[in-house]
Amino acid sequence: MDPELLRAFVSVAESRGFTAAARALNRTQSAVSLQIKRLEEQIGDSLFTRTSRSVELTGAGSALLPYARRILRLQDEAEAAVTAVTATKTLRIGISEEQAAFYLPGVIPTFAREHPDVRLEVVCDLSSRLVEHMQEGKLDLALTIRHEPTATGEVIGQERLVWVAGHYFPAEPGTPLPLALNPTGCIFRAHAIAALARAQRPWSLVYMSASPTGMNLALDAGMALSVKARRSVPESCRIVDEAFDLPALPPVDVELHRSATAVTEAADTFARLLMRAVTASEDVTAMPSAVEMAQGQARESDSEPTAPASGSTA
Repeated sequence: MDPELLRAFVSVAESRGFTAAARALNRTQSAVSLQIKRLEEQIGDSLFTRTSRSVELTGAGSALLPYARRILRLQDEAEAAVTAVTATKTLRIGISEEQAAFYLPGVIPTFAREHPDVRLEVVCDLSSRLVEHMQEGKLDLALTIRHEPTATGEVIGQERLVWVAGHYFPAEPGTPLPLALNPTGCIFRAHAIAALARAQRPWSLVYMSASPTGMNLALDAGMALSVKARRSVPESCRIVDEAFDLPALPPVDVELHRSATAVTEAADTFARLLMRAVTASEDVTAMPSAVEMAQGQARESDSEPTAPASGSTA
């Protein structure tokens, strides 16, 4: 029996309707109906009786249902097992560009020594997009700034946000405040705008870039203020929260995401090294559970997982 036909059958049986099953399977109702018809033709019997309000299993349908569930479960387990084997050769990591610059120089050399046969694929993007990639099964691990609770993320620490300006920025910021911000979807941008709204401080967006390098160009030119994680303030910038009487910014949660299928030793190692790097940063208030996990799983290493960097994209 075709597993796809069985999956349609189980979905209709559990939702007791073709419309709900089609929605769950992301197919049209006619496509689901056709799949059920094909399965009935293979079995040689009707699987459902249809009424004006619901769909009920026939005797043949009731007999088939537990076996169909078992077949689909075995298929899912088989696919997961094969994926786990092939995943040992490639580990897919998601991280923002500025976090990558700060943490990965100390993580990657140690990981490469412990797992020389594993290829790393690193995707740098906004945290919101990395969470989407995790949900779509495109990443094995991801380090993000938390926007909202997720099924895959664990908060491992909090870090402080600060207002920054380049050394050539005027002594008085003026009105409205000129801002350089990341694109919509960045939590730093959202916190900056919300804080200014609460303080009733007018502002104007004069520069936008998703790249930390691009953002620093605007700051170095003295054309705008911006928001960064405290650890990523470059030497060419200064913190101006008090100097310009700017509203306080809330701390942000740092999350480590791990796919349910990332159960390899390589994934364990990278997660441990990354967690140790984050919790060791003096600008991160680490969660006790994360510190305990990082220390409890730590192995001897010749390199420390810290590195200076600049820029900010979350």
